[in-house]
Amino acid sequence: MTLRGHITSLQLGLPCTIECRDVGISSDQAWTTGFFKHPISDPVWLGRLNLDGDGQADLENHGGVDKAVNVYPIEHYPYWLQVLSMNELVPGAFGENFTTRALSEDEVCIGDTFEIGDSLVEVSQPRQPCWKLARRWGVPDLALQFQNTGRTGWYFRVLREGLVQANQSVVLASRPFPQWTIARANLLMHHQTEDRDAARDLANCPALSSRWRVKLGKRADTGMVESHSSRLYGPQVDRI
Repeated sequence: MTLRGHITSLQLGLPCTIECRDVGISSDQAWTTGFFKHPISDPVWLGRLNLDGDGQADLENHGGVDKAVNVYPIEHYPYWLQVLSMNELVPGAFGENFTTRALSEDEVCIGDTFEIGDSLVEVSQPRQPCWKLARRWGVPDLALQFQNTGRTGWYFRVLREGLVQANQSVVLASRPFPQWTIARANLLMHHQTEDRDAARDLANCPALSSRWRVKLGKRADTGMVESHSSRLYGPQVDRI
């Protein structure tokens, strides 16, 4: 299969403390986040854990080997412009490192490897949006909306380090698990929660992130579905 996209914009950002009023939200709350990223036009080194100059505040739930790069399709931007009643959203608006074109959740699969310049990356899991997305835009249920629509984006792990840059091609190199599109994985995790056989099948996919393998393995064994409320709503988000 020939699948080729490209990076329309590349963003980096280090953790910082943000006051809600600084981003136009009426609240006294502050939080520490690496969500706010800025476009970079020069080549950037892509290492095993992240892009040089990028970082995450919550290393328990973000970043690391399985979440080295956060990817989001620019094709979703018009939809969110309507939802947020805005005239413009710049690339990186959702905290992503790579804003891409011509790649979608319906096409990209768990375990897909892509060549980007000299680097080689592998799709590890869909993005699971968290409460900081909601807080950034002042919409308490925005993370849930991302999750329910399936417009989540995904993560890359890095198999071969190298320089990457905006406007580079993202070229499919291999596809070992064509049955597990990002869209299907999202459906299984968040909507088809009673399908324990499918949960076990996906949990056994060796390219899937370790965290998702554990979660789905427990679901397959016990039938229990974990709560996502703390991830989706976080601390006092309802006061935004």
